[in-house]
Amino acid sequence: MLPTPTKGPPPSLSHLARIAFIAALVFLAPGRARAHTIPQDQLDRTKVFWGDTKSFEKPGEVDFDEVIKATPEYQEVKKDKIKRGTGKFWLLMSKASTRALRAIAQVGEDTEYDLVAAKGYLGKLKPPVPAKDITELVISEITGERKKTKDEKK
Repeated sequence: MLPTPTKGPPPSLSHLARIAFIAALVFLAPGRARAHTIPQDQLDRTKVFWGDTKSFEKPGEVDFDEVIKATPEYQEVKKDKIKRGTGKFWLLMSKASTRALRAIAQVGEDTEYDLVAAKGYLGKLKPPVPAKDITELVISEITGERKKTKDEKK
């Protein structure tokens, strides 16, 4: 509730303009995150790994191939030279994919990244959405080497 002046003239227009200007600065301050959305006609669900595409403020992006390559299952395929097309190959690659998606979700839950998409996807939207590459963070989750960062949720 605003105090009512008991004496003196009413506030001048310049005084009210200053108040409006200060309020606008506070509301539009640089620290305030802007909510993004992916337009329905540009949405490719195969390129969004975690989060809500209708409202997000801090998106991250990952190179999914690099994340897959960091999994123990992919390492086994390479080490044992398991041939593409065999049942064992597809079983291990399916497990690698599941492990990668779980790691992405874990990083999303533990950090302030509220949407994680394929590297390059968000930047090609109209308008483009800037995103930080968090591939190494996700890989460190898979390898068990992830340490707390400044992006961790409090």
